[in-house]
Amino acid sequence: MGPYHTMLIHFPVAFWVTATVIIFVRALSSGGLAQAFDRVLVPFLFLGMVSGIAAWFVGTMVWPADTLQTSPLGRNHMMAASWSLAYWTVLMAIRWFAGPAIWDTVLNRVIMLLLGGLGGVLLIITATIGGHLAGSATYLTEILRMIGWEVYATFYLPDWMLLVLVALIVLMPVVAWLGRRSA
Repeated sequence: MGPYHTMLIHFPVAFWVTATVIIFVRALSSGGLAQAFDRVLVPFLFLGMVSGIAAWFVGTMVWPADTLQTSPLGRNHMMAASWSLAYWTVLMAIRWFAGPAIWDTVLNRVIMLLLGGLGGVLLIITATIGGHLAGSATYLTEILRMIGWEVYATFYLPDWMLLVLVALIVLMPVVAWLGRRSA
C-alpha cells in the first residue's frame, strides 16, 4: 500500500498548496484575478479534503497500527496528518459558510492570511515527517529541532498550547458566522 499512499498524497498536497497561494493572493488583493482565484477556493479545499481522506486511510494501511503506535516517528506523522486534514476541512467550512464576505474587512483578510499560512506550515511539517518515514529526510527537520521538536521523539503539546487550540476551535466558526452575518 506504500506506493498507493505515496501516489495519493500528492493530490491533497497539490490542492492545499494551491489553496494556500489562493488565500494569500485573495487576502492581499481585490483584483479580478484574485476574485477569480477565490471562486475556485472552496472546490480546491473540498477536493483536498476528499483526496486527503483517501490518502489518510491508505496511509493507515501502509504499516500495521501497532507499528505506527509504537514508533514516535509514526505517531508524529499520524498526528500531523490528522491535524492537517482536520485543519483544512475546517478552513473549507469557514470559507464555504462565510462566502465571499470573508474578504470584506481587513481583519477577516488578516485572519484568513494567518489561517492560510498556518495550514501551509502544517502541510509542510506533515510532508517532512512522512518523508522521514519513506526514507527521504529533509533540511526542515533541522528547523524543527531548533524550535524544540525532535521528529524521532513523540511530540507532546504543552498545556497552554491546548488552551490556544481550544480557543482557535471556538474562534474559527465564530469568524465564519460573523462573516456570513455581515454579508
